[in-house]
Amino acid sequence: MTGANDDADDVARAPWIPGPRRAADDHADLTARLPEASEVSEAPEASEASEASDGEVDAPDMEEPEVPVPDLSHNVLKSLLGAWALSACSAGETKAVEIHLTACAPCADEALRLRDAVALLHEDRDLDLDPLLRSRVLENCLGRRPARIPVPDWVTPYDAETARLDALLRDIGESEWHAPVRLKWYEEDRVVRRKATVAAVIGHLFAVDGLVSAALGLEDPLGAGGPELSPTERTEAFWSALDRPPNRSLRGPWRDQSHTLIRTVSFAGRGVADLTVNYKDFALPLRDSLLERAFECWLHADDIATAVAYPYAPPSGAHLHGMIDLAARLLPAALANRRRTGLAGPARELVAAGAPGRSLHLEVEGAGGGHWYIALDSPAAIGSPERAIAQVAMDGVEFCQLVAGHIPPEEAAAGQDGDREAIRDVLAAAASLSRL
Repeated sequence: MTGANDDADDVARAPWIPGPRRAADDHADLTARLPEASEVSEAPEASEASEASDGEVDAPDMEEPEVPVPDLSHNVLKSLLGAWALSACSAGETKAVEIHLTACAPCADEALRLRDAVALLHEDRDLDLDPLLRSRVLENCLGRRPARIPVPDWVTPYDAETARLDALLRDIGESEWHAPVRLKWYEEDRVVRRKATVAAVIGHLFAVDGLVSAALGLEDPLGAGGPELSPTERTEAFWSALDRPPNRSLRGPWRDQSHTLIRTVSFAGRGVADLTVNYKDFALPLRDSLLERAFECWLHADDIATAVAYPYAPPSGAHLHGMIDLAARLLPAALANRRRTGLAGPARELVAAGAPGRSLHLEVEGAGGGHWYIALDSPAAIGSPERAIAQVAMDGVEFCQLVAGHIPPEEAAAGQDGDREAIRDVLAAAASLSRL
């Protein structure tokens, strides 16, 4: 620790420290405000102006007795910094501390930190963190010094949603990890329900994220046979392999896995975005797979939040838009699959690959909204405004709830116009994208 007179550079760098804030437990101002230099120089003129206007001369103020400044060592002055920040020092000690702060840079820095900490003790301050604080801090830090290896834009939804869920998990108690969570999805035109716990849901996310890990050559929590299983099969296998009911111990491995995925993809470079992730019954490029994992992380985080009565907001508008866009791009193929099994009406036109065919105009309102034209007759066709035969208008979060299987198709659309069969088939296809 450097003393007050040990280093001339410290004196030069010592920041100016204003007087301490008022005490946290007393709203009275315990320290008299010293007049600024400008106020001292302007005081005679103000007095003369007062005399000219009033014709009266104010009685001179009584001079306050000079406060003796005790001769205290550096260590004693350092120990008084906390009391100084709380306005709990005597007048002499306060003056001694403030004189010391002008000459000792380490103590001045510590005084600044203590003074800011005292502000949090005021009763009228809201201690809840601003939900946008993390984004603002990261933006400010990256603006000052850009990351050497930045996280790709297409990875940020997964990064954000895993971080938000982890913050929720840090906030809940031990017993809440065993709170019942009601999972539901849409399967074969009916709603399927499954009871789980908060910990079991984290185990589910951990198991399915392992598909992405396996595609990147990372460790799969299910071992060598894991990639051959569907997401539902992986979840059941993971739950069955546990030697005791899932508990909060799963949070660490799940969070480590998400960090590893983000770090690996960031270091891998641009080409990794097109790497195929196999879900057994379908496949997605890594770019879309991480967006799909972000979507599922948000929906299951919302399931957990509902179970433990925790406030939880939807993703940011930009991330929500990406999730809606992914679902809209998957709808033509989902509709074709349902048509092959007799669950949707037949195609009305034979459309060549890349040619415009009949389409449905999907208008999504609110944050993350936009306009999409869903090809109705072939996954290879292009949806176009000119060939739209129906329109559906929905809120963005409501559309995502439909895709997650949380809302029956017949209850989802806020506004419908045009071909009723096309509308019914597209909404049912959206719900069919859901799974455990």
